[in-house]
Amino acid sequence: MTIFKNIESLGPLEGKRVLVRADLNVPMAMNDEGERIVTDDTRIQSVTPTIKFLAEKGARVIVLSHFGRPLGIRNID
Repeated sequence: MTIFKNIESLGPLEGKRVLVRADLNVPMAMNDEGERIVTDDTRIQSVTPTIKFLAEKGARVIVLSHFGRPLGIRNID
């Protein structure tokens, strides 16, 4: 059986870089002005306590994520 470490068991974090891999693919829609807006920020809200905890412990937090293809268009560049 695998034992997973939790965030509180990381030890001292002061000045350390901590990489947080987060799934931040959120649903988007166009508003009346033609701007894309987030329609459900649940995923963003769920990772916020982790980021705040790490920052309060003095960690240098790096959030790593990706956001799918904008408008479903593949950019080959």
